[in-house]
Amino acid sequence: MDVDLTGEVAVVTGAGGRLGTIWVSALLDAGAHVLGIDLTDEPPAELKQRAGQRYLGVSADVTDKESIRAALSVCLRDLGAPTIVVNNAGIDSPPSTDGGTWRFEDVPGDLSAAVLDVNALGVLNVCQVFGSRMAEQGRGSVINIGSLYGSVAPNPRMYEHLELDPPFLKPPAYGMSKAAVAALSRYLAVLWGRSGVRVNTLSPGGVLGGQDAVFRKKFTDKVPLCRMALPEDLVGPLLFLASGMSGYVTGQELVVDGGYVCQ
Repeated sequence: MDVDLTGEVAVVTGAGGRLGTIWVSALLDAGAHVLGIDLTDEPPAELKQRAGQRYLGVSADVTDKESIRAALSVCLRDLGAPTIVVNNAGIDSPPSTDGGTWRFEDVPGDLSAAVLDVNALGVLNVCQVFGSRMAEQGRGSVINIGSLYGSVAPNPRMYEHLELDPPFLKPPAYGMSKAAVAALSRYLAVLWGRSGVRVNTLSPGGVLGGQDAVFRKKFTDKVPLCRMALPEDLVGPLLFLASGMSGYVTGQELVVDGGYVCQ
């Protein structure tokens, strides 16, 4: 069944990121108007040809509530009242040979604070501004983007093949922030249920995107479906949560991980 979002106004934070462009394209393909929020209003390369065709980019910082309020004003003026919000903006730290690795006891406090500020408090800010507007108008769907690592811990052995000293550790604040996002979704599902606003978490796991071959082998060995996620694997779950197909679903976490958490 094709999902028709014609007439809907969707807001995507972190629109220029790797996952952001997937969400934006899926929503545009389903017929929605999309406001893409990022630190720059320049459309990402994948979306440049679609700028002006139901897509509007705006520069805003999710850690700055005033700039989010300004983005809401642009949305109301140029596209209309928001009915879908995808909270996608976030900081991730993939392994790099350029440095930036620490032992657990040495992880810098400013790194942890920055991750929590964007990934958790940034989601809260956007919900306070855009979600509250949807609650006032009596309908809407908020989709907070979580992560597999909000449910399970990253295994350091996945990275032992990398010649890094100290060995690579996924920053602990990343999983902390994504667990917080799922908790916020449950909180808001209860708060806004009577206002007609549904709030859910969509948590991808293991999205293919340039990882080294050894990591891919280690990871897919733990996935029952024997592969990493492709962009098209994420589109259906997003449109399900954005549309009336999930009209009786709220406060849930939809983990799209090929079965990784089953083991």
